[in-house]
Amino acid sequence: MSNTTADHHRSPLARRAALTFAGAAALTGLAGMYTPSFAYAEPAAPADMAALAQSATDFRDCPALPAGVDLARWRCEVHSAAPRLTVGKVTVALAPITMTHAEGPLPDGTSGQVWGAMHSAPTAIPGGVPGTTAGERARRLGLAIQPEYGGRSDFYTGQLSLRFRLLSPLLPQGCTIGANAPVDFQLKRSGPSQWISTNPPLIKFSAYDDTFAAPAAEHCGPMAGPLNRRLGLPAPSGNLMTYDATYTFRTYDQLPAR
Repeated sequence: MSNTTADHHRSPLARRAALTFAGAAALTGLAGMYTPSFAYAEPAAPADMAALAQSATDFRDCPALPAGVDLARWRCEVHSAAPRLTVGKVTVALAPITMTHAEGPLPDGTSGQVWGAMHSAPTAIPGGVPGTTAGERARRLGLAIQPEYGGRSDFYTGQLSLRFRLLSPLLPQGCTIGANAPVDFQLKRSGPSQWISTNPPLIKFSAYDDTFAAPAAEHCGPMAGPLNRRLGLPAPSGNLMTYDATYTFRTYDQLPAR
């Protein structure tokens, strides 16, 4: 798949505009994926509004839209989550991920999507590179994992692709799980979605995928073999990504002028 949604019957404009995420999100194939089923339902009673206000994310990464679309019918959606990831022998609670994309109707009437951005941070993997790191050796032999957008997404269906960069003083900079072909997720809801707030709009949901295959880490230099054995990669099955997430949105006619 390229950086367009997987609908080959769309017009060239639709294919250019419907950029797929493989990304945040991923890890938000979810924000758009769930919008048709719950975003316009009757909202639930508000919870702690102070906490909700603190969790609202800004819209700095909203992407430019295709020419000729109706700004009032296109939404910029910002999705934030802290996933829990199991790949091979490793299970880790990832640092929070924020993903931004836009969606709305194209001039020809088809549904379009445009990718914005993904932000994440490294998370330490217990045990470091050898799996037994402790004490003074922890920094030298430490290992961290950081998800990155994989270049493909479809928020209407929950498809998402990610790469996972592996960081350590012992590894070259390009050492990555999914370096040549990203890890493809097909995210599914694990429970009902819920409106938390209407002003600002804030929607909560949970999602998971337990069907994806995890490839071996690549571009890891002479450490590639020992590292993949330590991580249990490649792992064609037995992998899992789960997370609780929220998303918020604004239509483009409500965004500040740039």
